[in-house]
Amino acid sequence: QVQLVESGGGLVQAGGSLKLSCAASGLTFSTYTMGWFRQAPGKERKFVAVINRNGISSYYDDSVKGRFTISRDNAESTTYLQMTSLKAEDTAAYYCAAAKGSMGVLPPEAARFDSWGQGTQVTVSS
Repeated sequence: QVQLVESGGGLVQAGGSLKLSCAASGLTFSTYTMGWFRQAPGKERKFVAVINRNGISSYYDDSVKGRFTISRDNAESTTYLQMTSLKAEDTAAYYCAAAKGSMGVLPPEAARFDSWGQGTQVTVSS
């Protein structure tokens, strides 16, 4: 059974930084594309970033490009989202997701991902 557990969320001032982690278990991590999505209250879940199986390629939503960095450590079965220059509009619950195989069409839709974490809240105060 695949489990994804996010951590690292919290309250931060605008302009600050946070690093989210997503620990995976129950899967052969290196065979999965990993992604991050976010959902603000009353809004639909939106794509943030994705990284391919070997960590060489990544893709970002325009709203976070240049501020967020996705990475992964296949030896630790963990993916990360480093967030800098945070803005109030980045406030949301952040979800880690796993998709078997390659990244596929970009940006990926949520339906591409087979497994999801429970989410971690990021709140940016202005």
